[in-house]
Amino acid sequence: MARIVATLGVAHAPGVTGWIDKAPQHEQDGVLAGYTRFRELMDELRPDVVIGVANDHLLNFPLDNIPDFCVGIGEQWNGPAPWFRDWLNVPDYTVRGHRDMARALVRESAKAGINHAFADKLLFDDNWSVPLKFLFPRYDVRFIPIHMNPIVPPIPSAAHCYAVGETLARIVQAFPSDERVVVMGTGGLSHDPGGKDYFTVHEDFDRWFLELMESGDAERVRRELTFDKMLTGGDGGAGELLAWVVAMGAASVAGNTRAQTVFYVPSVPMRCGMGGCYWPQA
Repeated sequence: MARIVATLGVAHAPGVTGWIDKAPQHEQDGVLAGYTRFRELMDELRPDVVIGVANDHLLNFPLDNIPDFCVGIGEQWNGPAPWFRDWLNVPDYTVRGHRDMARALVRESAKAGINHAFADKLLFDDNWSVPLKFLFPRYDVRFIPIHMNPIVPPIPSAAHCYAVGETLARIVQAFPSDERVVVMGTGGLSHDPGGKDYFTVHEDFDRWFLELMESGDAERVRRELTFDKMLTGGDGGAGELLAWVVAMGAASVAGNTRAQTVFYVPSVPMRCGMGGCYWPQA
């Protein structure tokens, strides 16, 4: 059976590839060192498959018809989408998909009472272009993208996201292969794209959220991570952290709910609280 070897949550803000040179040197060094540590962890773990969960950024779905989760079932993915190439400053890339496992995630989730949309074509922006560039620079893994809606009400609750992660992990563990799998939630931390807090980082919110992940307390996550609470980290931005809650749910099934923070850098020039954590598995 397939095995989850780690789950992680990490920022995907476009500033880290598009305009990191605008940040002070110590912020650049801290962010790049953090991503380097994640890449080293992935090199140590040697995953065969990465299941990613992240905000769709209204790129693939209309504003009035956004699924909570859409699983990418394609055999190959290309990025970044043309409009984002110059902005992201990320070269074009291709990464293999995993149609069989992706279809299993859709089919078996439905049997468990959680229905997901699915698509064999999806456009990628910073949601995948940033973390793939830093964590898997050779693009030598099989990748299953799961696009979610954490910004347009009604958004899925923290409890639902945790349950989605638990279900995904159980399906992976029952999948008939010997593949090593990483579950990667991307997004956040505090930011407010184009909003009143566009040039503000809410460090108190970020440190609260990272401590929440470190606590491993699922009931506290379900209770405290409300829509109103996420708004205090930036309207339209901090809600992306629900992807990390999916990862936490998956980690609980794989055997560890307590995350370890890898790095945190509050960066106004990058317009985001930059950071990440991971849940090591036995």
